[in-house]
Amino acid sequence: MHEASLAGGILKLVEDNARREGFVRVTSLRLEAGQLAGVEPRALRFALEALAPGTCLQGAVFEIDEPPGQAWCMHCCGTVSIAQRGAACPGCGGYQLQPVGGTELRVVDMLVEDV
Repeated sequence: MHEASLAGGILKLVEDNARREGFVRVTSLRLEAGQLAGVEPRALRFALEALAPGTCLQGAVFEIDEPPGQAWCMHCCGTVSIAQRGAACPGCGGYQLQPVGGTELRVVDMLVEDV
């Protein structure tokens, strides 16, 4: 389950920001995990909740948005929505697709307490 290592990286990023910006606790953390990112949002949430006790994430609310997958179809010469890598173009049925969106895993924003 690579979501555990991703959660560890997110925790490190948040703790580094806490030291630099001087906040002590995160009350809400919003993430974006695109449908083509290869991340299972429920597993990521579970991993974050397991790592949170004793850190600045303790008690935080985790919100994980899942933007849809987008790909450029080389045959249609346009952007199409796809649910997973390896899917066919919904327009022409071809497989010459280049993912262009929904591949991200990023911290969108967080609400913090400074004291």
